[in-house]
Amino acid sequence: MKRFLIGQYGGYDGSKTERDFRMHFYGMEACLFEKEEDVALLAELSRQKGFRVGVHYPMRAGRSQMRDALFLAQDEKVRTEALEGIRQELEFLRTLGPEYVLFHYPKPVILDDRLDWSTWRFADEREYVLESQYPIREFAEKSEELFRWLSGMAEEYDFTPVLEFDGVTRYIYDTDMLDELLGRYPAVRLCLDTARINLQDRMDPRFDGRRFIRRFAGYVKLLHLSNLRFDGQIRERHEPVFPEQRPENGWAPIADYLAIVREENPDILVHFEHRSDRINEEELERCYSWVDGLLNIQHAGGSRTVR
Repeated sequence: MKRFLIGQYGGYDGSKTERDFRMHFYGMEACLFEKEEDVALLAELSRQKGFRVGVHYPMRAGRSQMRDALFLAQDEKVRTEALEGIRQELEFLRTLGPEYVLFHYPKPVILDDRLDWSTWRFADEREYVLESQYPIREFAEKSEELFRWLSGMAEEYDFTPVLEFDGVTRYIYDTDMLDELLGRYPAVRLCLDTARINLQDRMDPRFDGRRFIRRFAGYVKLLHLSNLRFDGQIRERHEPVFPEQRPENGWAPIADYLAIVREENPDILVHFEHRSDRINEEELERCYSWVDGLLNIQHAGGSRTVR
C-alpha cells in the first residue's frame, strides 16, 4: 500500500481524506481545483504529513475552454496555446512541487475510422480527429516534438511528465514509434487506465488489453485503477474494483491486469480513481486489501492521520 494514492477532484476534501487515505499511502492526485487556497492547503498538508502529490492536468479549473491540452493539434496556433497553458500551470505549481503532472495522450485522440467510437466520452469535437485525416508521419513528428518539450520542462520544473492513454490509435499499438520515443526520452513516463483499456479491448477487435499492458508496463509511472462494465453500452464506470466483478459480465479483468503489473513493474504507483462514495468503509478496505494482495505488497491496513 506504500504505492497507493487517492484522488482529490475539484478541491481539497477533508472528509474524503479522513475516510479514504491511510497513513502509509504514497499520496494524492489532484485535478481541477476551483480555489487556489485549496492548492495551498494541499501543499501545506503534504509537507506536514509527508505524502506526495501528483497533478492530473489542469490543476486549476476554468482557465481554458478545453480541459485537456491539445498539444498534438494540427493547427500550430492551437498547439502553441496548449503548450503555453501547460507552462503557465507548471510555473504556478512550483510551490506545490508535484511528483508528476499527467496529461491525456494523444490529444486530440486519433480515432481508427473502422471503429464505432460513439461510446467514448468526448466533451468537444476538437478532442478527436480521424486517422484518415492525421497521417502517421505527422503523428510521429509532433509526438517527438512533444516528448522533447516535456523533457525540457521536466528538467526546468523538477517533475515527471506522465502521459495517460486516451483512446489508443493503431499508430501506437501496431508500430514501435512510441516504444522508441520512450527509449529516447526517459523523462517521460506513461499512465495506464484500467477502465479505458477494458473499454477499448471490448470495442476494438485489433486491440489486446493484456498484451498492451505487458508491452508498456516497463515505461509506466502510474496506474489509474477503477472498473467499468461494458456490454455494448457502458453500464457502470469509475467503480471500485472487487474480485466478484467477472470479465464475462463485461467487467475489466483486474486480477489479470495487476498480475502483469506485478511481473513487469512492481514499482508502479496505483491511484484509486474510483467513486469511493458508492461503497461503505468496510467495502473500501476490502478493495484496498484485494489490490494489495494482487500486487503482493505486504502491508497491513493503517489508521487515518491526515485531515
